[in-house]
Amino acid sequence: MGKKNASLNLLMLLMTVMVMFQACISHGYPVNQAGRLRALWRDKKKQTDQNLDSSDDVWSSIGGGGGGGEVGKMENDEIRGGLPGQPTEVMFKQYAGYVNVDEFKGRSLFYYFAEAVHNPSSKPLVLWLNGGPGCSSFGVGAMGEIGPFGVNSDCKTLYPRKHAWNKVANILFLESPAGVGFSYSNTTSDYDMSGDKRTAHDAYVFLINWFKRYPHYKARDFYITGESYARFYIPELADTIIKRNKEADSTSTIKLKGIMIGNGIMNDETDARGTYDYIWSHALISDETHSGLMHCMSSSNYTPQCEDYAQKMNSEIGNIDYYNIYAPLCLDIITSNSSKKNSKRNRGGRHDPCEEAYVQRYLNLPQVQKALHANTTQLPYTWETCSLVIRDWKDRPSSMFPIYKRLIASGLHILLFSGDVDAVVPVTGTRYSIDALNLKVIKPWNPWSDDNGQVGGYKVVYEGLTFTTVRGAGHQVPQFQPRRALALLKMFITGKY
Repeated sequence: MGKKNASLNLLMLLMTVMVMFQACISHGYPVNQAGRLRALWRDKKKQTDQNLDSSDDVWSSIGGGGGGGEVGKMENDEIRGGLPGQPTEVMFKQYAGYVNVDEFKGRSLFYYFAEAVHNPSSKPLVLWLNGGPGCSSFGVGAMGEIGPFGVNSDCKTLYPRKHAWNKVANILFLESPAGVGFSYSNTTSDYDMSGDKRTAHDAYVFLINWFKRYPHYKARDFYITGESYARFYIPELADTIIKRNKEADSTSTIKLKGIMIGNGIMNDETDARGTYDYIWSHALISDETHSGLMHCMSSSNYTPQCEDYAQKMNSEIGNIDYYNIYAPLCLDIITSNSSKKNSKRNRGGRHDPCEEAYVQRYLNLPQVQKALHANTTQLPYTWETCSLVIRDWKDRPSSMFPIYKRLIASGLHILLFSGDVDAVVPVTGTRYSIDALNLKVIKPWNPWSDDNGQVGGYKVVYEGLTFTTVRGAGHQVPQFQPRRALALLKMFITGKY
């Protein structure tokens, strides 16, 4: 009973703290990955009596079947003439469109695909997933982090991203589950069934059908990358792929080589402890508040004093960006004057804290949606960074440890990385989680270098898993340290990590 009460107390404390975190990080703009993640932790209190562990009998059986019917032709999805406002002399092909994952209910997932700039036929295929849950891999990942283009502050034109990931690989972005971004279902009750199981199942069916549309990519080495809540999405999808590969005939096998995940949740208890230790060790809260929070987390009774400590934590930290505790907030109102002033601020790789707002406006332009072959059914809502139609999340485990153990046993290459100035899912939580897995250290803590010869961060090689930090990066590592993020991807896909 004591352990159960302590677990409930942890969830109640998280609920209070994360609601306040969410209020601090939205800044009046669309709800982002951090906000959705905090809301999920808040709502998980309602699910404490459900079995949400990633056990073999529940999570290994996700998915099944590859979908049937017409899968379409890649030629029809090519973005001929490019995206509105994109730079001239673009030398790679882009594709976008829908892949149906449930014909009966009419669930279709939207994707954007940028082929490699040079020799795409010899480059691996990388799938990028953002978290939330319920946030867009296209809007956040492609347009805000690693895609070939970013959006200028005029919200109409694009700039070339210097450290785009399609410079070393073919990059695929998936908006998942249905209800996120341009992805949709003709059966609106589907949105109320959203959860980890449905997301993994539909992503697997998407891949099976996508490879039928792009058969020449089927033999490529395939990697899954992403961040935040995708540290649940990605292991669950990888687990599904490995299981289905054992059951599938050769035409349905997916050549999964590895997963690479940044600043993601992993295990509730160690994530929470790591958050409180991080904000204290980085001089954001007082000794007394930290001590009180840690006591409340381990106590079997959630008291009004615990809520007071959470309130005190919020007031002590103040209005900062939890994505990067040293970065400026987006406080500008987007006007014609600010657009002119800032139209080129991203071209040198500098982070613009308001870019998420530019992306939202750009992706809601009719000419942009037409070029992307998106919103063909005229959805009754606008494109949003994070879904407003998914209001509940039906299932999620409290820990990824069982799945990680299976993935390690399978021989899959695993790289976990953490930006070291993120307070949403900080590096301390990931270190505590990996420590709890009790893995043998193969190569102890040591620095790694980016392509400028600077220390990019630090890494430890364990038996079955590699962990790296990224120096000076926030929650969305490629957004804050694009050069180092690209260097990390190169290391990973070449096996030199």
